[in-house]
Amino acid sequence: MKSRVLTPIFLFFTISIGLYPLVYFLFDMSNGLMNSKSAQLLGNRLWQVGFYTHITFGGLALLSGCTQFLSSLRQKHLSLHRSLGKVYVASVMLSGVAGFGIAFAASAGVWAQMGFAALGFLWLYTTAKAFLAIKKRDIAEHQNWMTRSYALCFGAVTLRLWMPLFLGALGMSFSIAYPIIAWLSWVPNLVVAELIIRRAKPSLA
Repeated sequence: MKSRVLTPIFLFFTISIGLYPLVYFLFDMSNGLMNSKSAQLLGNRLWQVGFYTHITFGGLALLSGCTQFLSSLRQKHLSLHRSLGKVYVASVMLSGVAGFGIAFAASAGVWAQMGFAALGFLWLYTTAKAFLAIKKRDIAEHQNWMTRSYALCFGAVTLRLWMPLFLGALGMSFSIAYPIIAWLSWVPNLVVAELIIRRAKPSLA
């Protein structure tokens, strides 16, 4: 029953946020998060390339990554599963490197910058471990590291869930809320991933 309720919610947010980067290409987003950036930063070509690389391939990673947990796809269409897995890994590498780079220009100070930089590093690390595990045909380890990797990827969703809660419902200022959200967007996700991995492990008793 839980899966019947949670799966549609999960897919709704995954698809919505996965496609969200399109908004930046179709509409003027200067009054949104961009409003917290300085004119100097917004005019920096290197930052622009990093930002758009991060959000574009991050969205693609979110969309392609969710398919990796569909057991029916793995069992019936293994070649498609592998192809989408390669898309996910490539997308993470591009988005993660770009995200790590622009993290040091994140708004609201050093704690926000450290939070997003840590997320970028761990996302790259866990994805690389998942890729190396499947190259060694260690399916169990591959699945464990993919769970961690996608939990970090899902930080794109949880960040956007925390923002209105902190800024709207709790009435916090952006300068106080954003450094907290920079960590809260992914640390609980990783904790949940570890609980899922532990629960899935067969008992030795």
